[in-house]
Amino acid sequence: MFIEFMQEQMLLFIALFVVVIMLAYSYAGDKLAGFKTVGTDEATRLYNDDAFVLDVRTAGEYRDGYIGNALNISSNEIAGKLDQLPSDKDTPILVYCLSGARSSRVAMTLTKNGYTSVNNLRGGITAWKAAGLPVGRERSKKNKKKQKQ
Repeated sequence: MFIEFMQEQMLLFIALFVVVIMLAYSYAGDKLAGFKTVGTDEATRLYNDDAFVLDVRTAGEYRDGYIGNALNISSNEIAGKLDQLPSDKDTPILVYCLSGARSSRVAMTLTKNGYTSVNNLRGGITAWKAAGLPVGRERSKKNKKKQKQ
């Protein structure tokens, strides 16, 4: 009887199988990838413990606000600028972008290049701002001149 039901509802069982696989991957995917995805609480702890902060957004996005003293290297340029990252590959690194997608790919690149403590900020700077955490902003040239006077 169950076999007949399965045969009649094959699409339903295929969809169920796909959903189960996706859930399993979301749970274990980061462990297999070699980096850790962290929320804003853990990211704050990493930042306070002097982790190296890497912003992988574009320069324009970076000017809109960034976390602490983050180094900005676009996700498209990271492979050619690994020399700007800490030479000690055990240094904790917090990587973020706008939503977490680009930083996830960069985190994978870093682990493939031997970095052992890579952390990707879940939700990116959007989640950081939503949590009410502070962001820095670059001053315009006009504001910098006013401050000097």
